Amino acid sequence: MAVAEETLILVDIPSPSGSEQAMYDYLRSAVPLDRVFDDGESLIFAVRRGGPLVLLAGHTDTVPAQGNLPGRIEDGAVVGLGASDMKGGLAVMVELARWAADHPGLGCDVAFLFFPREELGPDANPLPRVFERTDLVDEARLVICLEPTDNTLQLGCLGNVSAHVTFEGRSAHSARPWAGANAITLAFEGLEPILHFEPLDVPVEGLVFREVVSVTELHAGIAANVVPGRAVATVNYRYPPGRTPGQAEARLRELVGGELEILANSPPAHVPVESPLLDALAELGGLERQPKQAWTNVADFAERGLDAVNLGPGATRYAHAVDERVEIAELERTLAVLQRFLAGSVPS
Repeated sequence: MAVAEETLILVDIPSPSGSEQAMYDYLRSAVPLDRVFDDGESLIFAVRRGGPLVLLAGHTDTVPAQGNLPGRIEDGAVVGLGASDMKGGLAVMVELARWAADHPGLGCDVAFLFFPREELGPDANPLPRVFERTDLVDEARLVICLEPTDNTLQLGCLGNVSAHVTFEGRSAHSARPWAGANAITLAFEGLEPILHFEPLDVPVEGLVFREVVSVTELHAGIAANVVPGRAVATVNYRYPPGRTPGQAEARLRELVGGELEILANSPPAHVPVESPLLDALAELGGLERQPKQAWTNVADFAERGLDAVNLGPGATRYAHAVDERVEIAELERTLAVLQRFLAGSVPS
């Protein structure tokens, strides 16, 4: 139950994105390993025993509360804000660090990276600053992000483009619409390929990713009696590993009929292949391999040429939900799998 109790402690430390100071303070004192990086918001702890470096990473922030604090333990689960995404994963990291501090037989070096503001998107991402200020991350032979994955190994991740598409019409009195050009009509016509876009299955290294594009917002109009002269749609495009950001932008321009402005373009992560460490982790844990049908911070590590995967105890169906929770049995399973992996003969 130690890892469940640690999860509850972390759940009860509020840390909505941008307000993670209390979590930083707690982790700084709770992890009994050498602190090898500390910039006042992100932390890296490490234990060196010889062998390849395995880096475990997790974000300390949550989405805003929905009346789901404080947390509680009930029906074999820790319930509360961030329990699945990803206070449960952080609790596994803390307990694993405590175990590693007292375990002389580690088969590798281990580092633990805690960082804020993951839920805010690429502009607020602190990891590039961390990478600039320490060389330790680039030593990692395998990076494990403890995002919720239902205890499956989720490999790679989708790229993520957000864009505005603007349609310029001509405003007019709604009693005489023929005097203008309704921008909403132009928007529906220009967005038709996206509105009818069917998910495209793309196989990558034996896994199937789904390429999808959606209209997520549409803003137009100033009054009930005015034909709108301008409409702006927000489009979100998720593209598979193997496609470059430039190729993704070109593909999106093919699909829209208006003026396209790229707001953000986060690249995908490659699917690790020929990784002895990943193979050992999968075999020791009996872990199923799946594609990551989303964007996560594994992409930040993959962009540096590192093999990075998602593996965490949280259930994806509960992430960001008002009834967010993580099963205690899944917490204990993740911890046990990682202990066996790190204590074993980790391949070089």
